[in-house]
Amino acid sequence: MSKIEDLEVAISKCADYREENVKKSLDEVLNLLGGLSFIKDGSKVAIKANLVSFMKPEKAATTHPALLMELCKLLKEKNCDVIIGDSPGGPYNSLNLNKVYKTTGVEELTKIGVRLNDNYSTEDVKFPEGKVCKEFPFTSYLKDADYIINFCKLKSHGMMGMSCAVKNLFGTIPGTIKPEFHFRYPNYNDFANMLIDLNEYLKPCLNIVDGIVAMEGNGPTAGVPKQVGVVLASKDPYKLDLVCSRIISLELNNVPVLEMALERGFIPEKYSDVKTNLNVDDLVIDDFDTRKVHKSLWFEDESKLIGKIAKKALSSKPNVTKTQCIGCKKCMEVCPAKAITMVNNVPKIDRKKCIKCFCCQEFCPMGAMKVKRTFIAKIITK
Repeated sequence: MSKIEDLEVAISKCADYREENVKKSLDEVLNLLGGLSFIKDGSKVAIKANLVSFMKPEKAATTHPALLMELCKLLKEKNCDVIIGDSPGGPYNSLNLNKVYKTTGVEELTKIGVRLNDNYSTEDVKFPEGKVCKEFPFTSYLKDADYIINFCKLKSHGMMGMSCAVKNLFGTIPGTIKPEFHFRYPNYNDFANMLIDLNEYLKPCLNIVDGIVAMEGNGPTAGVPKQVGVVLASKDPYKLDLVCSRIISLELNNVPVLEMALERGFIPEKYSDVKTNLNVDDLVIDDFDTRKVHKSLWFEDESKLIGKIAKKALSSKPNVTKTQCIGCKKCMEVCPAKAITMVNNVPKIDRKKCIKCFCCQEFCPMGAMKVKRTFIAKIITK
């Protein structure tokens, strides 16, 4: 635990999404970090929420509207022009987004004068300072903001181990282009560095985590809700993610974003070196069901036979549960490697083409695509 003036990650316990509880917790974490005084009155503030799909708040896949409401109220008190947006998978247009806004509950925020993004244009930028991502398109509504606030959801993630603050900014890449990015960066480390590059370019002024009810299991969309009972905030997305990984019992080497953040000098080796107001060990959920990457067990030199054998034996892969599949073809449509075909109305994955990006798992509406770990990996890492 640290003094307020030294605080890097603020944490507040919160039992549920009742208005009085979320208001108390949000006020607490913000006040611990010095409040919103750094945001000038009358500014344009864009909130990048996690609105990954048209899913109801109780599914725990998206940022809960109750928390967004309280943050927006505070910003409106400063006469800010507040806009909320995201670019979930699929077409980046009004038909798709309006359905998402309605189902996720954020449509209610318009009642207090908050705008929901209806600018579906994109902006091409060059970022020579990026480690791997030196040019990319992003959602234009963020360009016009004086401040960007990153308000994410704490979830397990099939490809990256965890979805939290850093991963949330992948939602600034237009939905239909996301599969292209998976294909461009099929290596876990490169994909993680791409996410870090997005954060370094956009530089949110504040990062907040909805960890009251998180998602465990087959995340980031087809998992199940898990009570965690925390709201967290920080101006540093990397240290925030490091603390969150500890809370859901994920080791640093099972979160590629954190591995690369450590390599780039953005985080310390131990979560205990991050200055927090509460003892993180008291908040750990020991039975949180994660999808561990286990990259540390891979033999990166695939030019050698042992490397090829080891990687095949230890790599997780997407696998369809036929009894849950409805034959909607969504997995086939989003697969950037074109590795999926439909046979008798059931997805068939060409393992030679599959790049293990888990787009099929993320966007399967029925949760029929699962992250499958090999038998050997289960034995070694049990």
